[in-house]
Order: sequence, then C-alpha cells, then structure tokens
Amino acid sequence: MTPAAKKIQTTYIAITLTSTLATSFIWGINTLFLLDAGLSNSQAFAANAFFTVGQVLFEIPTGVIADTWGRRASFLLGAITLLISTLLYLAIWHTEGPLWQWAIASGLLGLGYTFFSGAVEAWLVDALSFASFTGDLESIFARGQITSGIAMLSGSVVGGYVAQLTNLGVPYILRSAMLAITFLTAFTLMKDQGFTPKESKRPFKEMRHIFDASLDHGLRNPPVRWLMLAAPFSAGVGIYAFYALQPYLLELYGDPGAYGIAGLAAAVVASAQIAGGLLVSFVRKHIHKRTTVLLLGVIISSTVLCLIGFTDNFWIAVGLMVGWAIVFALTMPIRQAYLNGLIPSQQRATVLSFDALMGSSGGIVSQPLLGRTADAYSYSASYIVGSTLQLCALPLIYAARQTQAPSDTIVKTL
Repeated sequence: MTPAAKKIQTTYIAITLTSTLATSFIWGINTLFLLDAGLSNSQAFAANAFFTVGQVLFEIPTGVIADTWGRRASFLLGAITLLISTLLYLAIWHTEGPLWQWAIASGLLGLGYTFFSGAVEAWLVDALSFASFTGDLESIFARGQITSGIAMLSGSVVGGYVAQLTNLGVPYILRSAMLAITFLTAFTLMKDQGFTPKESKRPFKEMRHIFDASLDHGLRNPPVRWLMLAAPFSAGVGIYAFYALQPYLLELYGDPGAYGIAGLAAAVVASAQIAGGLLVSFVRKHIHKRTTVLLLGVIISSTVLCLIGFTDNFWIAVGLMVGWAIVFALTMPIRQAYLNGLIPSQQRATVLSFDALMGSSGGIVSQPLLGRTADAYSYSASYIVGSTLQLCALPLIYAARQTQAPSDTIVKTL
C-alpha cells in the first residue's frame, strides 16, 4: 500500500471511529429514551420510522450534493445537522413533547445521516484509486467495520451505564460533544481526491444531469437494481431487529430499569461486528462469488431472528443476536465491494445514496408494522414476522447473481 493510500485509510478510520462513537452513545438506550418520554411501542417505532422517512426524502438530493459540491462538504453538513437534531431530541424528551415533534426531529436526524451515506464510501473509493491502491476493497471496508464495532462497543457500554447512573438524557449530551469532534476531524483530515466537484453556473441543471446518469448506473443497471430492491427486506428488518432488542432484552432480563444491560447487549453486538469484519478475509479465500455470501447471509440471518422469537431465555437471546450481528458485519463489506465495482466515479455518491434510500424505505414499513405486532402480541412475535419478511430478499439477490456481473467474482489478491 502506498503512503498516500495509507493516509487515506487512516482518515477513513478516524472519521468512522468518531462518527460511530457519537452515534453509539445512544444505540443501547434510544428506544428506552423514547418510551421514557411517554411514547407507546407503536409511537416509538413510528418516531423511528420518521427517521427513515427523512432518509428516503433526502437520500438522493444529498447524494447529488456530494457528487456536485464534494464528498467532504457533504460529510461536514451531516455532522452539523446531526448535532442540531440531537440537541432538539434532548429538548423534546425534557418537555415530553407530542409525537409530531418527535417526527420532525427524527426526520432531521434522517437528513443528517443522508449527508454521510454514499459520500464517505464514494470519497474512500475515489481517493484510493487516486492513490494507486491495488488491493481489494473488502479489506478496507472490513477494517472500517471493525473500527465501527470497536466504537459501538465502547460507546454503547458507556452510554448505557451513564444513563443508569444519571438519566437517559446524558448520553445525548455526550453524543453532541462527539459530533462536534467528528466535524473538526473531517474538517482537518478529509480532502476530495480523485474527484473534482463540478463548478457550474447552473447547479440545478447539473444536479439533474447527475441524477439521470445515476439512474443509468443504478436502477437501470440490472445487477445493481436487483441488489437495491433486496435492501428494503434485509436492511428494513435489520433496523427494527436492533432497536427492538433494547426493550425486549430488558423484558427477558426482568428489570426494565437496567439500562446498563441494554448498553451491554449493544456492546456484545458490536463485538460480534468486529468478529464479522475479521472473518471477511477468510471468506474471500473460500468463496468465489459475492452473491453466494449475500444469499447465505439472508438465510442465516432470517433463521436466527426466528429463533430469537421462540426463546424466552435472556442469555440465549443475546447469543443469537451475536450470531445475527456477525452475519451482518460479514456481508456488508462484500456487498459494498460488489456495488462499487459497478458504479463510475462521477455518479458514485448518488447511486450509493439511492441504495441507502432503498434500505431506509423498508424501515418506513417494517418498523411501524413490527412495532404494532409487538404491541398487539409480543416482541417474540415481531421477530418471527420480521424473519419471514427478510426472506423476501432471497429471489432478488438470486436475480442479481444471474446477471453474472463482473464484480460478483472475488479476485484473489496476494
């Protein structure tokens, strides 16, 4: 790896670490935070659904911004937006505001994350190409996954026990401080390389041109299209599965006030993500098709979620969630490499943002649906229903496999 490529990887790891750490302070207690503000299960997951509505509404516009103004600019806008919306969340919790206020704040959080999605990945791939990087992308994405897992492990434990020792609002204060650090880190280290932001006197026309071109390389491109259409079922259910884990584990544990346990459970999942990232290189050596990994991932993940629904033992549920998280962490770098191998530089951020949009759109439907199932029946029932929904991704991933895309073949590197 060239010195320039090493510097780019270091920057990628740094912004992944700080942004994930900021987010993870509340990962273990976010659903509990909403319930503590007086919302029901249905309302809490409706608030989360508005987060995904915000992602769906803004994914493409912010992706186009990243492909016109620059990926660094997009990331900085995301950090600022998340900081403001986090403080708004804290204010609404303090006043026990109505659902419509949560909806607005959640939508703004979704906007913040859309500035991140697509932009960071596009920045990394283009910058590595500019630095003459010749290794495999999975290895870099896997290191990012491991870093994300470490940050999540640390932040979720700290957030959970800080909430237990103080109150549920303090982790949101920690998150705000870390978002400020994230902004300063990106402002100092992140530079657009291998990509030149377009200067145009007609920016909206330029955005329209990039959007049209992104459709050619996205939904109109069969191997990309089928994988995108599978995202609502796999990613949408995954969003619910993680956030419902917080109250469900406390229910199984038998102490609804043990916020530290919720944080610890999120940390266990983070540890599994680290393990999954480490397993990527092993999988590359033994499996020749990326879609094989993705198909097996859906089958195993759905099976595990179904088993979670049938257990009433806290530790068995935690163990199963570890398995689910390992599969998720293992398949994500493989999926990223598959997509990036089919997208040209100038439309990369927009297409990747559209892919994120598809996953978020699944969350808009699955979270209220599965949250309502939890209210009407039980959390166990919602996991069983979710596992069935996730299986719908299988025929779509298989359709992508049938296109025989060049990026499907895993090229062995020394």
